[in-house]
Formats: sequence, C-alpha cells, structure tokens
Amino acid sequence: MTVLPDEQVGGSETWTPVCRVEQVPRAGGVAALLDGDVQVAVFRTGDGELHGLSNVDPFSGAAVLSRGIVGDVGGVPAVASPIYKQNFDLRTGRCLDDDGVRIEAYPVRVTGDLVHVGVR
Repeated sequence: MTVLPDEQVGGSETWTPVCRVEQVPRAGGVAALLDGDVQVAVFRTGDGELHGLSNVDPFSGAAVLSRGIVGDVGGVPAVASPIYKQNFDLRTGRCLDDDGVRIEAYPVRVTGDLVHVGVR
C-alpha cells in the first residue's frame, strides 16, 4: 500500500489512506487503525459502493464488524455483526434491530486507487 500524508479538507476532516480499492472484497470489509486508536471498518457492497463504520460492535465490545456479513435489509445496505448478528446501516451506522443504538459512520473517498477514510 502506498502511504500518503494526511491532508486537511475544509478544516473539518483528516483524510487517511487505508488500502487500495481492490483490497476491500466485494460484499465484505477490512479493518484499519487510524490515529493510533480509532478502529474503522471499510466495507464494499456487491455493487461496489464503499462505506466506513466503527469496527467495534457496541453489543459485545469486540472490534469485529469488518468481519460481518454485508448485504441489505429491506433495501438498506447493511452489515450483520459476526457476534450477535445485529444489523447496522452502512450509510449511517444506525442499528436496524435496536433504534437506540448507533455506531460512528465515517466518510470514505477514493483518490487514484487508494481508499481514504475521513476523521473529524
């Protein structure tokens, strides 16, 4: 992986390269550690859209969401946690099985062939 320096965009987010696009499997995810302690999961849907969420499952506390099953729930792109199987909206981080739970969603962009994740 080519590592580029972080860059500030509009003063609100720091974009960090995490991997090449082809390293994120279709209908799967990869984990990345940003800024030493921010665990992010980057997902690619079957149709190629990229999304970023916290990698930490809020129900178990384990950093495993990148290993979840990517699909959709009622037309909503989602990942099912590999621990207790709760589904999370890939676009917003909202738990589709418990309205009171949400995980952090991160913006993702592609520059060249590199996937970057934005952190505020």
